[in-house]
Amino acid sequence: MKSTGTILLGLTLGVCITNGFARFAYGLILPAMRADLGWSYTQAGWINTANALGYIVGAMLTLAIVQRVPAARIFQWGMAITVAFLIATALTQNYALLSAWRLLTGIGGAMAFIAGGALAAALHPDSQSRNALAIAIYYGVGGGLGMVLSGAALPWLFDHYPPSVWPLSWALMGGTSLLFLPLCLWAAQQLHPPVKPAATTTGRLPLGRMAAQILGYFCFGLGYIVYVTFLVAWMKRGFDTAALIAAVWVVMGLGIMASPFVWRPLLARYASGLPLACVMATMTAGALLPLAMPSALGLMLSAALFGVSVFMAPSAVTSFCRLNLPPQRWGRSVSLFTVVFAVGQTIGPIAAGALGDLTGDIGQSLAAGGAILALGAVIALAQRPLSA
Repeated sequence: MKSTGTILLGLTLGVCITNGFARFAYGLILPAMRADLGWSYTQAGWINTANALGYIVGAMLTLAIVQRVPAARIFQWGMAITVAFLIATALTQNYALLSAWRLLTGIGGAMAFIAGGALAAALHPDSQSRNALAIAIYYGVGGGLGMVLSGAALPWLFDHYPPSVWPLSWALMGGTSLLFLPLCLWAAQQLHPPVKPAATTTGRLPLGRMAAQILGYFCFGLGYIVYVTFLVAWMKRGFDTAALIAAVWVVMGLGIMASPFVWRPLLARYASGLPLACVMATMTAGALLPLAMPSALGLMLSAALFGVSVFMAPSAVTSFCRLNLPPQRWGRSVSLFTVVFAVGQTIGPIAAGALGDLTGDIGQSLAAGGAILALGAVIALAQRPLSA
């Protein structure tokens, strides 16, 4: 096998594209698109809801074909779709087409993200510690890197040019993704994890005893996306300097990159809902800080707390499944949590946009998102180990 470091870099750049660019960077671009195209908050929220709908479709498609199609091929298809429609987003101002391109970007992003996780897990099959590190780098560093790169560049673009420059921001991310794409495709080609036949299981998942974790995770999907989508739009009310927006986004990205190493001991130790509750409590503090402390310091602390926790909720539920269920049920349980998260993530942007339009204050939407995260933390805290 070629250098595992280079292969991991290629996979990680895939997450940089699918999450950092294709999903999260919209929060940076939304204010310019809204100003140029005359959108309401609801219309702006729908664009991210369309992307989240695509994620549901892509996740279900991946889960349907993963038993028959190699993960490397799914990853390559997903990356090609994502990059193609990132670029396409720069080429139209038509609302229906923008919605369609965001939907398709979500489909490709889910395919690549899920399949890439399987590929990263195959890098070090004979070393559990190195395997865990590779997975942590894939999930954490990839998404964080995309936020650091977009956060370091796009606020300055919007500071120097009128809102109508927004297509260039998508073109810049699409062009950067094109540069990354060959390494992503090559990396996937080097890995050949076996295509396993679907496991036959007789018992059902103990959904009743998992209810607190499931509901808590739904609140995560519903609440986190509100902050990511509308934070910069809220900052336009008095904290809209390019330097501050860039700093907030970069700090959030750096927090994401550091998060796997911060939370790993807690995730491995507890089989209850405590890890998810702690992660969501940290996110709650980050989400509400801008409203409680409306200052540059409050925003920076908010970004740090939110960044260091947001990517760890999926890790918390994955760890919960592994510590509480037999291996033959891991796939089904993680798939269930994926769908629950995706549904929440789909509702969040358009509901928050509608609330912002109704109240005339997008800060009310940020407050609602933080309250939902707090509720999810309380619910998750009630989850007991399934063996208890």
